[in-house]
Amino acid sequence: MEKAENIATLYQRKFDCDSLLEGINNDIGHFNIFKLQAFVGDKAKPTPYKRRDYYKITLMIGQGSIHYADKVIDIQKQALVFSDPQIPYKWEHTENIKGGFFCVFNQSFFYQYGNLSQYEVFQPNGTHVFDLSDEQVAKVTTLYERMFEEINSDYIHKYDVLRNLVFELLHFAMKTNASMSFDKHQMNANNRISALFSELLERQFPIDESHQKINLRSASDFAKQLNVHVNHLNRAIRETTQKTTSQIIAERIMQESKILLKHSNWSVSEIAYSLGFTEVTHFNNFFKKHLQTSPLKFRNV
Repeated sequence: MEKAENIATLYQRKFDCDSLLEGINNDIGHFNIFKLQAFVGDKAKPTPYKRRDYYKITLMIGQGSIHYADKVIDIQKQALVFSDPQIPYKWEHTENIKGGFFCVFNQSFFYQYGNLSQYEVFQPNGTHVFDLSDEQVAKVTTLYERMFEEINSDYIHKYDVLRNLVFELLHFAMKTNASMSFDKHQMNANNRISALFSELLERQFPIDESHQKINLRSASDFAKQLNVHVNHLNRAIRETTQKTTSQIIAERIMQESKILLKHSNWSVSEIAYSLGFTEVTHFNNFFKKHLQTSPLKFRNV
């Protein structure tokens, strides 16, 4: 299973430039700002659905879609978007973006300045996308331009100024209480949850190295990753597949176990470990329950 994307991975994915990696792990945390123009048109790529271990605030001018576990938000004109490490998401249709900005930073950048999760825009049940008027876009654009000015300056306390500008963005959004005009497609929430569950499940496979180990084994594991209640996940899976979440997970693990037994020279204990079993006996019992034979007998047939 892939780890949460960090800032270094973000830079390598978007820029393929090692020079941006300098100073990422310094004691004061990390902050940076970019223009979205570099990622529009032919350069636009959909972002993968995953967690990130950094915060991101995006002013997006143009059209695009943000996918969460239980909803899709379509941006028709322009919006301010808050992303945080708690909630996995992905962007789609970003080829229609006309411009904007985004800044990225980690919690360490706000060390001794409070926990960012106290703010509604960075809470799981909070509002993360704010529809903006042209007048509001102008105000937000000014804040980003000031960020560019400060980060390129030689002022010794410039990072204090940048923190203040981030807080201005936070409070600007929370004070607007903008009426949401986005289509959230709530009727299709179960289909999206089911699709994202399947994506997370399949992303753990194939297992190519014996030291690999899948991390998502139970319905609660997947629910936590998707940021939905486990009962919500189970209902969505049952409605869309007529199977239980545990049944689908078990079927996929069985499929991979048969592949590894027939097409690898790994020991049964190595296969058991890679499939997330703490004891080889647990794997043997699981295999026998589903196939009425032992792993070794299946391998030798």
